[in-house]
Amino acid sequence: MKTILMTGAAGGVGTFLRPELRGKYALRLSDVRPVGDLQEGETYVPCDLADLKALTEACRGADGIIHLGGNPAEDTWEAIHDANIVGCRNLFEAARLAGTKRIVFASSNHAVGFYRRDDPIGVDVTPRPDSRYGVSKAFGEAMGALYADKYGCEVTAIRIGNVDRRPIDVRRLAIWISPRDLAQLVCIGLEHPDIHFDVVYGMSDNKRAWWDNSNATRLGYNPQDKSEDYAADILKGGNTDSDDAAAETYQGGAFVSLEDGGRPEPDLP
Repeated sequence: MKTILMTGAAGGVGTFLRPELRGKYALRLSDVRPVGDLQEGETYVPCDLADLKALTEACRGADGIIHLGGNPAEDTWEAIHDANIVGCRNLFEAARLAGTKRIVFASSNHAVGFYRRDDPIGVDVTPRPDSRYGVSKAFGEAMGALYADKYGCEVTAIRIGNVDRRPIDVRRLAIWISPRDLAQLVCIGLEHPDIHFDVVYGMSDNKRAWWDNSNATRLGYNPQDKSEDYAADILKGGNTDSDDAAAETYQGGAFVSLEDGGRPEPDLP
């Protein structure tokens, strides 16, 4: 059984993914916070992304990495820089030093959040981040491309929409992904034989999607869940989620209007 390091394992996405990946991999769970309720096949390795030496040791012997660690929402430049820029660089460098080639990077829809909702996009568009958080995810994708091209890493960047048991509002009807569909994309990133550097969108089979996810389907992605199953209930409240015109125009939602210190509920990530 392959050993997979999961950074940020105590966070929301890690909490959703762990049950989906148990039994498929030996999970080495890493976070600065304690990871509770360890199950068979799971071990906890405390590690700060700022500590390159400790992070390299955490990567050693791992067959692959799921990088979820970092600040999960918009914040000040200082907070984003330390956790999501320096920490992301350290993760890729630690993987290189440890000889771990397979990396699944949790990117975000916020890396392209300033595209309009009426302008469907593929994976090859120029990043247009909607926030400092979105900039950090665009940076992570660039680091993934660099380490794939320069050092032979095999990187999949998943631009995650919103991972949850079900979509909760109109925007999430377009961007929602179920935990089991996200786990399927993660497994593709860890297992597909032809990965070099690939970007995919983290969404389920969503009728109202703003994204062309053909690169994911090319790699074998076959989502099992649909946001449309929840649409009738959500749309009872109307077709908008707020009175903020920018948030309703652009894919990033509330993130497009935030300034320093603003912290909306994260999309995870």
